[in-house]
Amino acid sequence: MRYEGSVKRVGDDVNTDYIISSRRKRDTLDAHVLKQYFMEDLDPEFAARVRPGDILVAGKNFGCGSAMEIAALVVRASGIRVVLAKSFARSFYRNGVNNGLLLVECDTSAIQDGQKLEVESADSGIFVYSEGTLLAQAPSLAPVQQEILAAGGIV
Repeated sequence: MRYEGSVKRVGDDVNTDYIISSRRKRDTLDAHVLKQYFMEDLDPEFAARVRPGDILVAGKNFGCGSAMEIAALVVRASGIRVVLAKSFARSFYRNGVNNGLLLVECDTSAIQDGQKLEVESADSGIFVYSEGTLLAQAPSLAPVQQEILAAGGIV
């Protein structure tokens, strides 16, 4: 599988309430409605800048906080299919995989906001390139993760 997109960069410890604020979930749990509020507490203009195919890049502990599945659903509804991070909170990682997101733990320190990336998932590993230069890599996905991703998620 191969993905191409522009980087939308966030920092460390982005919790699920930053991904989608709890106050927004009082009105609806429809991810396609909530996507307009994606990351609004970190940057009120973030959702407006996201385009389908963009790649979300984070520091460590992405998705920490509560284990609400809606956070992963909002990321996906925003058109993002790939999230690169130094590390993920366990519950977000599982929710993301279950909902068809490619989540890659790798060194993201060399990746800049706005940079164009190519992410290639192969049997030999996951490789992150920019203009032909290898920026990061990670081990390949487990076979069950590959099946879930290929199906677009568990549901």
